[in-house]
Amino acid sequence: MNKKYLVMILLVMTVYINGHAQQQPHYTQYIMNTFIVNPAVAGIENYWDVRASHRHQWAGLNGSPVTTYLTVHGPLRKSDFPHSSPTGFDPQGENPRGKAYWKDYEAPEPHAGVGLTVINDRTGPLSRFSVAGTYAHHIGIAPRTALSAGISVGMQSISLDARKLNLLDPNDPAIGGYGQLNRWKPDISAGLWLYSADYFAGISAQNIVPFDIKFDNDRITADSVKRGKLLPHLFFTTGYRLWLNEDLTLLPSVMVRYMSSIPVSFDVNAKVQYRDRVWGGASYRINDGFAAMLGVNINATFNIGYSYDYTASSLNNVSRGTHEIMIGLLLGNGYRDLCPRNVW
Repeated sequence: MNKKYLVMILLVMTVYINGHAQQQPHYTQYIMNTFIVNPAVAGIENYWDVRASHRHQWAGLNGSPVTTYLTVHGPLRKSDFPHSSPTGFDPQGENPRGKAYWKDYEAPEPHAGVGLTVINDRTGPLSRFSVAGTYAHHIGIAPRTALSAGISVGMQSISLDARKLNLLDPNDPAIGGYGQLNRWKPDISAGLWLYSADYFAGISAQNIVPFDIKFDNDRITADSVKRGKLLPHLFFTTGYRLWLNEDLTLLPSVMVRYMSSIPVSFDVNAKVQYRDRVWGGASYRINDGFAAMLGVNINATFNIGYSYDYTASSLNNVSRGTHEIMIGLLLGNGYRDLCPRNVW
């Protein structure tokens, strides 16, 4: 087997990934952690938001995508003051953050936010590891509406484990004797986020600096447009909160993903939440599948969420669906919020 045939194998794997818009990982519970897709969210709350997530896509399929990430973000010199009763205690049975609470919502004062994102994504012999720091700035543009802009800068490693390639000739000199091959490149993202008590809308771009990858001289390099290319990804998301009664809210939302050379991807979501304590949701990814989500805000420090994706394509015949679990910590949560004020 010659190098041309080996390059063909790599390109097939790249097309396989691109065909599912997964040069960047997919997430189902991004509605619970919008910071993972938009750096402008950094510092939006009064506390430090820590999220750890593990996702196994198409479980049961050998070499299927597995993604694990950790995000941390929080504000610099930000303070929202919640409204409370004159006694300092909420009347028994009353929802302290019910519909009446949000009537008095005010946009936060101008402030900054910072964050950190660590992602490890693996699909068969290909893997991506990235670390990035984030800075965002928030300003009020109306009494109940704020706008933030953020940028994330870091490094990412694209790796190929040659030992996992199933070659016709394991002694092929094109790759034989080599193990982990990798290349570090910049990883830059930017975004805008518009939010109020009733709605949010955001746009972001990930992998802003595109780069080419090829297999040459027994290593991955970045100097040929004829091999493969990591491309920018654009995301647009928006949602609106509807009150079903004093304790129950419905949040319909959509996400649009765009990357050149593949079809635009659409997610339609709905999340129902009861008294900031328990939530459930559903998602439909156009021409791809469905997802169900469930989460509990256990207390003002700890929350957990789980989602299951059912794939509508033929992959469902060889996989056991997609499982994703997320654990959240709210650190420095002085106001004892059970869930976010500005992102739901």
